[in-house]
Amino acid sequence: MKDLVVAMTGASGSIYTVRLLEVMLAVGRNVHLTISPAAVEVFKQELGTTIDLENFDKSQLLPTADEVSNDSKLKMLRAGSSSMHVMSSVFSEEDDEARIGELTYHHYRDFSAGIASGSFTTAGMVICPCSMGTLGSLASGQATNLIHRAAEVHLKERRKLVLVPRETPLSSIQLDNMKRLSDAGAVILPAMPGFYHNPVTIHDLVDFVVSRICDQLGIELDLTQRWGN
Repeated sequence: MKDLVVAMTGASGSIYTVRLLEVMLAVGRNVHLTISPAAVEVFKQELGTTIDLENFDKSQLLPTADEVSNDSKLKMLRAGSSSMHVMSSVFSEEDDEARIGELTYHHYRDFSAGIASGSFTTAGMVICPCSMGTLGSLASGQATNLIHRAAEVHLKERRKLVLVPRETPLSSIQLDNMKRLSDAGAVILPAMPGFYHNPVTIHDLVDFVVSRICDQLGIELDLTQRWGN
């Protein structure tokens, strides 16, 4: 099973990325993560947590064992690998048999990272959330950091690239950039949750968007109720 790439940029919606990482790792997918400085600012504003890009530790993003133990959906996803698994934490490093993916962090300036090259094969990439600045850079072919370069690689290699913008209203320039990237092969998946699944909490809305992202990346799971079910 090939690795996935996740990038965070400076748009609102940090909670989507955190949930996406939780779910990807819980179902055993290995993830390469890179984060922009602007994303750090938004993350601090929205979730009250500081990410240190120079001394990154996964604990800055991922939930604690206690938080996971109260998350029935994550426990269910993990249970899908084996009914014998203990449900204490989907991120436990002590459970060697757990179907837990590995998280690898890359600094946004590190062009020596594997994800900067087309020879490093992946199953796809998602930029979540995707800022309008990042969108514009990708549409104009500018690769000034690892996030841009990794996305450029996925486009040129014809691999799945999912962009999750979170902005409103949209200018004609931004719409043109989305059209250009869509024509180049990217999937434009705005953070627009539906309501037909009768959401009760904010987390239900977050899971709706995360589920749609996972659909695009070939990750099969039942995170939220689907139309017709």
